[in-house]
Amino acid sequence: MTASLAARIVEQAIAFVATSARFPEARIAPSPVVDEGWHALVLDTQLYAALCEAFGGFVHHHPQRPEPAGYDPKLTTHTLATMTDAGYTPDPDLWQGPDDNNIVVGAATWHTPSDSRPIVITKRPKPKPKDDNGA
Repeated sequence: MTASLAARIVEQAIAFVATSARFPEARIAPSPVVDEGWHALVLDTQLYAALCEAFGGFVHHHPQRPEPAGYDPKLTTHTLATMTDAGYTPDPDLWQGPDDNNIVVGAATWHTPSDSRPIVITKRPKPKPKDDNGA
């Protein structure tokens, strides 16, 4: 990935987070490409907390399993309109649908609003300890 593309992705992630902080009740979600930038921000916790505070409040990231089929064009359109209402200019190349996107990301996760489909943790049994004979 080029430095200029990475900068565009982070800029869109900041715009998305700022919009989320300004409109906390809005049902919006990032594209997989913008989500990569959001992850980069979240990992620097002090910077991320300061950004959220500057924009109006902490924005939690709710992880979801990769769902390439979870693309909802109406949700993306609504997200971009909400970002525009917040004063940001969406970068259309970073919000493409799964069939139109040529930017490779770590996980093709089409997020949904946080109250829709969170990851459900399934407890698994712990392995039995081995005895003195290694069995």
